[in-house]
Amino acid sequence: MADWIEEGARAPAFTLPTHDGGKLSLASLKGKPVVLYFYPKDDTPGCTREACGFRDAAPGLAAAGAVVLGVSRDSAASHARFREKHRLPFTLLVDADHAIAEKYGAWREKTLYGKKSMGIVRSTFVIDAAGTVARVFRSVKPDGHAEQVLEALADLG
Repeated sequence: MADWIEEGARAPAFTLPTHDGGKLSLASLKGKPVVLYFYPKDDTPGCTREACGFRDAAPGLAAAGAVVLGVSRDSAASHARFREKHRLPFTLLVDADHAIAEKYGAWREKTLYGKKSMGIVRSTFVIDAAGTVARVFRSVKPDGHAEQVLEALADLG
């Protein structure tokens, strides 16, 4: 299990499949701030609230020049349905083998109803235009999280 990536560290590079069958690399976004958020599962209550929070904050995120990327282990088809159902205006990435979640430290032991298992812990990384991790949000609560991210982006400017 990887340690959390710390603020001030270089953001680990990645290239992942997208919801629409393409591929996206972090390197292709150099020069723009990136909001990289990891979430456990498409179309579950907490993940939907978090995604819709980012959707509703889209004007502020766009004003900050930020690119929002959601990452989970779900398939591209699942991501496409989730995006369409909730009108999500940002890219969802497929991390099927959780390799990128591990690089960022978002793949961790979790306990649910007394049972321990490994999974994605809801976390967000704000990456500045130079590719440095500017802010880390661990064990995120979905409600109000988009506003926290907007504040972090304002601090970059």
